Amino acid sequence: MTTIAPESSTVKRALSAHAAIGLLAGALLYIVSLSGTLAVFYQEFQRIEQPRAPEMASIDPQAVQRGVEAVLAREKGKPLATHLYVHLPVEGLPRTVITTDTQAVHIDRTGKIAGKEEIAWSDFLAQLHYMLNIPGLFGFILVGILGVMMLTLSLSGVIAHPRIFRDAFRLRARDKGGLGLADWHNRMSVWTLPFILAISLTGALIGTAGLTAYGIGATGYKGDMEAVYASIFGPEGKPDTKAAPAPNIAAALDYMAAHYPGQRLTYVTLHDPLTAGQHVQIVGTFERRLVFGEYYDFDAAGRFIGRAGISDGPAGRQMAASNYNLHFGNFGGLPVKMAYFILGMALTAICATGTYIWLGKRERRGIGAPRIRAAWDAVVWGSPLILALAFVLRKTLGNDLPLVAIFWGGLAAILVAAWFFAAPGQIAKLLKRALVLACGLGSVLALAGF
Repeated sequence: MTTIAPESSTVKRALSAHAAIGLLAGALLYIVSLSGTLAVFYQEFQRIEQPRAPEMASIDPQAVQRGVEAVLAREKGKPLATHLYVHLPVEGLPRTVITTDTQAVHIDRTGKIAGKEEIAWSDFLAQLHYMLNIPGLFGFILVGILGVMMLTLSLSGVIAHPRIFRDAFRLRARDKGGLGLADWHNRMSVWTLPFILAISLTGALIGTAGLTAYGIGATGYKGDMEAVYASIFGPEGKPDTKAAPAPNIAAALDYMAAHYPGQRLTYVTLHDPLTAGQHVQIVGTFERRLVFGEYYDFDAAGRFIGRAGISDGPAGRQMAASNYNLHFGNFGGLPVKMAYFILGMALTAICATGTYIWLGKRERRGIGAPRIRAAWDAVVWGSPLILALAFVLRKTLGNDLPLVAIFWGGLAAILVAAWFFAAPGQIAKLLKRALVLACGLGSVLALAGF
């Protein structure tokens, strides 16, 4: 009698492929969680990475004007930059940085260029979390999909354990046979559930924003993507490529000081610099609000044009403008950052222990997988180790190191060593010791202001 059922060998290969895909997704989710937890201190890492950059609590508008003109003067002979950004000093990062398409420099309180911005490791860490260092829209979408996966796992985990809230404070921390690890996993999942839901939802929205905008543009704006973004952030303005002098940014900043004195200004964006179509946008933030700020538009002469209406516009616009701060904890200062760090570490541990629980269940059924366990040990302990080593290398060898290649190449090397050469349990012990040493060395370099 013929059957259409697949052979047992085919089933085993399919199950192996299924497990491999699940482990890959779990590893990426772990790396995104780990890097996001560290990226909460993105501003602080910048100050540690480049400790001698000039700092100031505030900067005079005329000094900003001088700095912008000096940077634009260095752009001569290069292709015209599409944007120029001025990061104004804020509490977490009291530095003024001017960035174009080709350069990023610090300026001192007088507006003089004080040197290049050199924060390669901090930027690498942020890009690892945003897009797993994958260039283009695909990286953001992949991380957004991982956010959806995290949201799904959180909700399904609650549904799958009907007594999970009742047992929230029942912890068999030292039980053998996998019960202790499962209890830690479940209790941390319950205790951090509101945080996980907020982080995964906002992460999914941020990661898939480009894809969502494309869909909205195709269906509601006849493919006009600029119109989609203009509905949230305000219009870009009509381009006019005729040459023009530097705009009067000081006048725009003076206007903000006179008419919006209670707002903390964070960014100045110059669109299409040194062209007749250039215009200025200034971002002002609000106390006790989750929205990242409000855009204020000015022409090249520094005359006020209007606001984008992010802070008091439609509810959907305000929600979209609140995702970033809610995701990264950029509100409430250092206490909120510390809370996000602790909760983020718990989330990272949940990602790690979930796979260990799955491997333990397989082993108790007699399906041992020492290579897979060693590979997972390599992911869990190798990822923070390579991040720490990359920081040490950046501090000792300079800002131009290929940190993306160092991280992914180093992690791949550890995975290969774990898969082919490590005895059961050996790789975890070695990596833990190396991680302690790397973190210690990185701390010494940071404290020494090296």
